[in-house]
Amino acid sequence: MNISLHNTGKRFNREWIFRHFNYEFIQGKTYAITGSNGSGKSTLLQIIAGATLHSEGEISWQEAEGSGQGAVGNMQSATDNRQEITKKEQQTENNKQRTTNNKSNEKRETRNENNDTAYQQISIAAPYLDLIEEMTGKEFLQFHTSFKTLTKPFAEILTTVGLDKAANKQIRYYSSGMKQRLKLAQAFFSNTSVLLLDEPTTNLDDDGIAIYKKLWTENTPNRLVIVSSNDKNEYSNCEEVIAIGAFK
Repeated sequence: MNISLHNTGKRFNREWIFRHFNYEFIQGKTYAITGSNGSGKSTLLQIIAGATLHSEGEISWQEAEGSGQGAVGNMQSATDNRQEITKKEQQTENNKQRTTNNKSNEKRETRNENNDTAYQQISIAAPYLDLIEEMTGKEFLQFHTSFKTLTKPFAEILTTVGLDKAANKQIRYYSSGMKQRLKLAQAFFSNTSVLLLDEPTTNLDDDGIAIYKKLWTENTPNRLVIVSSNDKNEYSNCEEVIAIGAFK
């Protein structure tokens, strides 16, 4: 899935967090959004995810294949250039115009449909996202499959992130680092084309950071990955870096 933002901005009360943000995020590429604390990088990530509304501009989500990026041919009126036009030619022009309008409507309908279902192709891990602490780790992953399919069995996922021994323990008894590992697990192993990561190594120790890097290596190919972070270790593999401060 490709994600495009056009003149997008976000305002809280009278203060603009960022404005005139124009960017196209392409599936198969990796991006980092950087900026000082309070600069709006997490807010931008939430807007990209569709979890927060923007204040101006627009955002669209398009399937990577057959996204309809090709422009519809512009029809120029022949009236100004031809004083005499036959009824047959005029009818042909009208038919072409109707065809163009129909294509435009189809593109608009497709875009709206993509916007309504974009969440199905997006997974996200962020420190501010809550877990259902009454559930066990295994139960949480099972519940997550109600919304998105996972790419591996529960047991294998929990083993990969070092939570196999805590699979049947309630999440309320997890440490902050264990909770972060579970958040990363549900994001990386969701069968989605878009992966959004906000400060992904928050609360992780050295072993947890090593797990994060392994998850990145094994689960990001062919996905659109966007990382919001100030820590270069979290986005060192990103191909493009976007400084949110440039859009004030």
